[in-house]
Amino acid sequence: MKKVILLGDSIRLLGYGPRVPTLLGSNFTVWQPEDNGRFASYTLRMLYDYADTIRGAAVIHFNCGLWDTCDLFGDGPFTPLPVYVDTMVRIARILRSYLAPGGHLIFATTTVPDPRMPGHTADRIRDYNQAILDAYAKEGDILIDDLYTPVRADVTGLICEDRIHLNDKGVALCADLVAAAIRAAAGA
Repeated sequence: MKKVILLGDSIRLLGYGPRVPTLLGSNFTVWQPEDNGRFASYTLRMLYDYADTIRGAAVIHFNCGLWDTCDLFGDGPFTPLPVYVDTMVRIARILRSYLAPGGHLIFATTTVPDPRMPGHTADRIRDYNQAILDAYAKEGDILIDDLYTPVRADVTGLICEDRIHLNDKGVALCADLVAAAIRAAAGA
């Protein structure tokens, strides 16, 4: 059995996370925290606590960004872009050290909420996604699971009434994408 770790914010916790183990089937064992990864800095901090559980994973799939990109007060996002990129690079380097030999990291781009959701814009999320994709390209060995593009293409059809989380259709779409990315990385 291949050990898979799922880390991320509430898009994982309340969204695709519960469905992915079933989609992957019995050839995979999946662990994910019962906690929301929130900000990139929170996820970074929790890597210390999760280290023993994560070590030896064949695949680690992770996301952070919705909390980081939010600007509720009109004075800038909670996590300035350079800090976000630095933190996400640190996360990737630490996670890489936890992988089993030949293991793979997969970063999932941040999804876009309903345009009426306070504090969020699709353009800001796009910019944060692009900045981290550019940084990860320099790292050289991080696979990308693009959840942003398909969700942005059908925000009204994929986001639920709370304006930020995935509805059933969005959960199904993202769970399928995440499971496919994990299978491809694991060579299954």
